[in-house]
Amino acid sequence: MKQVKNDPFVTFGDWLTEAESSEPNDPNAMILATASAEGKPAARTVLLKAWDDKGFVFYTNLESRKSQELRQNPHAALLFYWKTLHRQVRIEGTISLVSDAQADEYYASRPRGSRIGAWASAQSKPLPDRETFEAKFEEFEAKFPGDTIPRPPFWSGWRVTPDYLEFWQDVKYRLHERTTYTRDGNEWITGKLYP
Repeated sequence: MKQVKNDPFVTFGDWLTEAESSEPNDPNAMILATASAEGKPAARTVLLKAWDDKGFVFYTNLESRKSQELRQNPHAALLFYWKTLHRQVRIEGTISLVSDAQADEYYASRPRGSRIGAWASAQSKPLPDRETFEAKFEEFEAKFPGDTIPRPPFWSGWRVTPDYLEFWQDVKYRLHERTTYTRDGNEWITGKLYP
């Protein structure tokens, strides 16, 4: 059983590094749970694109359902599940937009097709048919013929700043190990939970 450290970010880094060498696809995939102002929950998979001791960052269309919910209720939960390692990490916290400079830097690093796709997709809006989407993609390919493609004003990143993390490890006979970190000001209080 992998030991956890006193610093949740050190533990997360160790576990993510192991997942990157063992998971066959997208070790940075995480379930993002949001809730509307009325408390109606929704969950979907997004990709972790940056993280540090300030939080966990993903990028999306700011007009999407998830972004609308994050504006209405600036709290979110993340879940990483690494099946090959028999581990999961739960993260809960508050949400904020990344800086324009950080969003620009990440956007510029994306493949050309992904940058064009950000312009072409009215994410979460009804789509009459696939041909309509493909035509929008072609329209923006023509509009931005070179490699310089500006970041759409409706596309950026969200950061989840955690106030709670839980590291779960599978143990024989379902005697699982659950270690929690709860933020208390600038300190992390470590605890254990029954499985």
